[in-house]
Amino acid sequence: MTTRSLRAITEAPNPTRQLVSIIVVTYNSEDEIRDCLQSIIRAKAETDWELIVVDNASRDRSVAIVRDEFPQAKLISNTANVGFAAANNQALPYLQGDLVLLVNPDSRLCEGAIDAAVTHMKKYPECGILGGLLLDEEGGVHPSARRFPNALRKILMLSGLREHWKSKKWFRDSEFGWSDFQRPLNVDWVPGAFTMLRRSLIRELGFFDERFYLYYEETDLCLRAKRHGWEIHFIPDSRVVHEGGASSRKHDTEDFDRAGSQVMRFRVLAECLYHRKNHGWLALWSNIGVEWAWHRMRAWVSALPGRRSEGKRRYSETIVRQLESALRETKFGTFCPPRPW
Repeated sequence: MTTRSLRAITEAPNPTRQLVSIIVVTYNSEDEIRDCLQSIIRAKAETDWELIVVDNASRDRSVAIVRDEFPQAKLISNTANVGFAAANNQALPYLQGDLVLLVNPDSRLCEGAIDAAVTHMKKYPECGILGGLLLDEEGGVHPSARRFPNALRKILMLSGLREHWKSKKWFRDSEFGWSDFQRPLNVDWVPGAFTMLRRSLIRELGFFDERFYLYYEETDLCLRAKRHGWEIHFIPDSRVVHEGGASSRKHDTEDFDRAGSQVMRFRVLAECLYHRKNHGWLALWSNIGVEWAWHRMRAWVSALPGRRSEGKRRYSETIVRQLESALRETKFGTFCPPRPW
């Protein structure tokens, strides 16, 4: 009997009301957390849910807002920022639901988002992790489903070919850019802004790998799930308005990737750890090497007479320094630097 058949038997749709454990991790989120939690309440879910908020040593009023305005939430208040992965793991002892929903504080759930996810998980027991449709304030679609990263996909992104050939499926495959996102998809991984997981998957595989202080923790978890026979699904019926990078931008002393939503140093450290852990030294060298070579060349070209672009040169030189530093700090992907990075 296949793994899928076994799960279909052991996790058959439950006719009774399901309990979903919702985890929200905050970090200096006073501008977003009220709207986020109110959207969960207003989602009018027929599904029963419990709410757990883990605060990562916010210096603003995040804790006070949750404590004073949302008494239904179980609040875990850290004295240090332990990172996204470890903070979610802290909620494990308090989970009561068979399904676990991760929601970022800069996400706002649209009506029906929770129920649509629960319905899909009941219908497809082979689905271990599910993501929804991420939208911006104007209703535009954010990247909501991804392929696992590799050197070729990075080349297509760095070179601009991915954006130039938007109509070509092969060039846009890394984030399913060829899809209209109007139907469910079987994908590699989904962003953590709105992610539903089975509790049974967590019991089987463990939760997030705490070596990832920030970034790549959800990619790593989805890869582990797929290697153990689970499927990762995207569904359009769980709609979520997502600002993106709100907590990351609170690290105001750090350099950011061009999109402004990821702390560059944290991203390259996590990338080194991810590739070496999951694919070995060759994957590490190819993925980091491609980016290093691209920005080394770009910095040189930007400094040529007639091609001078100080902004591009400085940006590329910063990335080169961060990549070289990340390789040293992680001992070429074999060592996790002390947290926080």
